[in-house]
Amino acid sequence: MIEEVFDDLLRFIFADADQVFDMQRGFEFLDKELNEMYPEPDKNADTRFVDKLVKVFRPDGHEEWLLVHVEVQGHTDKLFPERMFRYYYRIFDRYQHPVTAIAIFTGSNGNSMTDRYVYHFLGTSLTYQYNTFCITDPADDALAISDNPFALVVLAAKKALLAGKIPEQALLEQKLLVARLLLAKEKYTRRKIDMILTFLRNYILFEDRQTNIIFDNQIDQITDKKNTMGLIEQIAEMRVQENHEDNHKKFVTNLLLNSTHSVEEIASFAGVSVSFVERVRENLHHSSTGKA
Repeated sequence: MIEEVFDDLLRFIFADADQVFDMQRGFEFLDKELNEMYPEPDKNADTRFVDKLVKVFRPDGHEEWLLVHVEVQGHTDKLFPERMFRYYYRIFDRYQHPVTAIAIFTGSNGNSMTDRYVYHFLGTSLTYQYNTFCITDPADDALAISDNPFALVVLAAKKALLAGKIPEQALLEQKLLVARLLLAKEKYTRRKIDMILTFLRNYILFEDRQTNIIFDNQIDQITDKKNTMGLIEQIAEMRVQENHEDNHKKFVTNLLLNSTHSVEEIASFAGVSVSFVERVRENLHHSSTGKA
């Protein structure tokens, strides 16, 4: 989702984003380079943070570019500030270009997370400060009326925090509220509407599968069945090609690398067995550690 609305994320975080960045030039996501600089072979499969290294461009006509490191953090981690600093010095040492960092805290306790790493020892000191944003800070009303697509991504993420705290029927109503707000936004491109709706559909899941079906039926009614070309449609297209295992592997790999879905959920989405997903995950682990 971050990749799909990255320009909107920059505008949401930085008031002068359109003056600082050349949005028309687009962005380059350097996931491979980040993994090479900071490999984490022991990272648990259910780790709920995402690291994105992104090359962006300045509008001054020169080839100079910046690196923007985005950190999505959903739980309290005492080592988090140090990890942010390690990313910074490795990125700067390798590329020798300006680096700015954004930490997006998605947990309910995001306000307790610090915005800096501080080191002191025998007269030597260092302070590394980075940008932070906690999704619980903006009011729901302000997010709802915003013309920035990233605001509705934040609103959807806030609603996900309600899971298990309110009845599923109430959560369904909140999820439908976000969907209606999204579909009413005339300034959003069709692609962004499709992608945010897919994110909303799959980021807030109900324990009762029937409730998920009710949500999809409600969306069909709202859109007159002119539904999105999102995750569900990708799955349908892939199932037509049952004999093309490579397509399944690519789809499963994408979800393993770019989502926080469980192995069971990914297996269900892709129409494959849990063991198939586990094999793909094991191969990814071996690739990241350099094993055969």
